[in-house]
Amino acid sequence: MLERASLALRMGRFAEAEQLAGEVLRASRTDAAAAEILARALLVQNRAAEAIAPLEKVARRGGDAGIETLLGAALAGAGRHAEAVEQLRQTVARRPPFIPAFKELAGQLGAAGRVEEAIAVLESGLALAPGGLDLELDLAWMHLLRNARGPARVILSRASQAAPGRPDILAALARILLFDGDYAAAADAFRQLLRLHPDDAMTRADLATCLLEMGERDAGEAELRKALSSGPQMLGRTTIALANSSHGRFFFRPSAVAKFLQHDKA
Repeated sequence: MLERASLALRMGRFAEAEQLAGEVLRASRTDAAAAEILARALLVQNRAAEAIAPLEKVARRGGDAGIETLLGAALAGAGRHAEAVEQLRQTVARRPPFIPAFKELAGQLGAAGRVEEAIAVLESGLALAPGGLDLELDLAWMHLLRNARGPARVILSRASQAAPGRPDILAALARILLFDGDYAAAADAFRQLLRLHPDDAMTRADLATCLLEMGERDAGEAELRKALSSGPQMLGRTTIALANSSHGRFFFRPSAVAKFLQHDKA
């Protein structure tokens, strides 16, 4: 039954996973695996408050950092933020370190506007587990919340070298390079992303922005045409790219932008 519950959770059948895990817990109230599946199923259904009691029963036995981290997430989801932070602070103090607890605590602190505290949590996690790419990515985003693009760029450049195939790291680095006006490097990063996800219209529009700023108008407009071909929802983004670029074009009406971009230049 536990295997069926786990499979249902992985397949996105959350109500079924909840039912099966609940049956296991009725037979054994401190089954950690069943409590975890039940909690995850409830959290994804926005029923965090219901996940607290079964997680607390297992957490009282001690020693399971994964359950404690889920409990922290459930408490936050139920609006009990102070209790969530206290629970997670206890969990990150465990040794050996449980890295997901650092991520969860930092995320909650960052969402509450306590960015400096979140950075301290992530840095302490990296001191205990150097080279943790997920922690480094979170740390870079926290620096961006402070508009500190320099430290974020250093972190993401290092991370992209360590994991060149990770699109989330590439995307974050590309955005910073674009904001910093390093258009050639940003364009290279966006091209790498498009090799991984060739149908990503937003990334293609970002590449077009870089090309336009570099003065490569024909190439930039060609990329915008490809982006717009994905659907009318891209009209706003492509219009902004054309209008805001120092080498772009100005149009009085959105329909004129669409007509221009839908024209297939030979």
